[in-house]
Amino acid sequence: MTATIAANGFIEIPSVFRKTDSVQDGQTFDIERVARGEYRLKARDDKAAQGEESWLDILLACPVKDWYEPMENEQTTDDLKEGCFE
Repeated sequence: MTATIAANGFIEIPSVFRKTDSVQDGQTFDIERVARGEYRLKARDDKAAQGEESWLDILLACPVKDWYEPMENEQTTDDLKEGCFE
């Protein structure tokens, strides 16, 4: 299938694809340059596109798991002298 870039830089996704994938007007896509002359469009998750995705959702979606190791810390707030923040 062929698409043409308009003078304003817009690319129209053919109606067959829009209907098949339920693409809506104003829907947000990520674009990635794969190689010279080759690009990939990926529809954004509705929550991410509308800014409703929380930081927790973003962190949990990270493909790298179990990399965090907490530091050993023997000190607590009980060890601070009274009045040191006044």
